[in-house]
Amino acid sequence: MPKDMLGRDYETFSAPEPLENHGPARIIAMCNQKGGVGKTTSSINIAGALSQYGRKVLIVDFDPQGAATVGLGINPNTAEYTIYNLLFDASLDVHEVVQHTDFDGIDIIPANIDLSAAEVQLVTEVGREQVLAGVLRKVRDEYDAIIIDCQPSLGLLTVNALTAADGVIIPVAAEFFALRGVALLMQSIEKIQSRINPNLEVYGVLVTMYTRSLHCEEVLQRIYEAFNEKVLHSVISRSIKLPDSTVAAAPITIFMPNHKTSLEYREVSRELIAKGIIA
Repeated sequence: MPKDMLGRDYETFSAPEPLENHGPARIIAMCNQKGGVGKTTSSINIAGALSQYGRKVLIVDFDPQGAATVGLGINPNTAEYTIYNLLFDASLDVHEVVQHTDFDGIDIIPANIDLSAAEVQLVTEVGREQVLAGVLRKVRDEYDAIIIDCQPSLGLLTVNALTAADGVIIPVAAEFFALRGVALLMQSIEKIQSRINPNLEVYGVLVTMYTRSLHCEEVLQRIYEAFNEKVLHSVISRSIKLPDSTVAAAPITIFMPNHKTSLEYREVSRELIAKGIIA
């Protein structure tokens, strides 16, 4: 039986059978208010791995920087419509905004810098916390997973993402400072659970940027102490190939399918399926 990074036994997750029918999707917010912890990278690569197992995935780029959009080969500045338009134009058909990528099974709702104005504009909207949920409801039955790539903030956009989501995956870099902000995020999640979305769950904590150093081992120990069974078994290693795949505008699971990091992200996707988080 294999062991996790702290030497604890766990069962392996076998490769799932592809699905013949798709939907309804499980909506997952990839969320951490600290930047640079691998939210976008993990969104793209989990989607890549899921698509290779026959799942249909929609990524919602919910960050004004548009990194997920660029990371899947789409120019955010030339997109006719983005998630910003969907938030404020109820007459716009979401299917006009969804873009198919070059990768089977992966679609994206793009974002660009226009989204930075949404935080202010949402303040005056009726039901402002639930605008994104209304948008995603229209396409939920067409996908197996909808992954919302959140911006590094706990503002109104992130509140919208957590309100729309069934659950949260929290990427945490294996470094001390990355741990400090997670407590704030957990408080925000608890507030959303108590006030707006009582069914919101924490699906898992995904450790990223791991290296075999004493510092990383100590941080990993603290993460396990804080979150216990919520920590996903597969830890994502720090790798120069991840930036390479970003430049190539492809998930690393497709760009370098046999690389160690590809295997790690596929293990994450198998775990999500084995646990029933994704069909």
